[in-house]
Amino acid sequence: MQRRDGQLNQEIIINLPLEPHEVPTLRELVGWDGRHSDYPILFERCNFWAGLRDGKNELIAFGYIAGMGLQHGYMEDIIVHPQHQRKGIGQALVNKLLQEAERFGLEIVTLTYDSKHNTFYSDCGFVPCPGGLWRRKD
Repeated sequence: MQRRDGQLNQEIIINLPLEPHEVPTLRELVGWDGRHSDYPILFERCNFWAGLRDGKNELIAFGYIAGMGLQHGYMEDIIVHPQHQRKGIGQALVNKLLQEAERFGLEIVTLTYDSKHNTFYSDCGFVPCPGGLWRRKD
């Protein structure tokens, strides 16, 4: 949530306590597959996550960083509820995750994203670079 001065009313929390259904519900609200079977297993396997609740205590933002916890981490699932997008919450979420990555000792954080989000992630400090993607054949 945002105040008139552009600041968030509530704080983005690292490892915010979550119910297993909350992230899949938020994923579905932005048009993604809910991946219900991933939760709560994901919380046991990622390095850390961050979340934000609104005044009604509903989850409105979520993201996480996974990896071996050594030098490199992978940021994934940066999600902001459609009714709360374009208010600075996504950038605050990414920044909070990167601050935690630094505190955690990670030196490199990578992510993949649709090219339409180039400006957003560049503004968050990411440098676009080439990469590759492998998918299992069905």
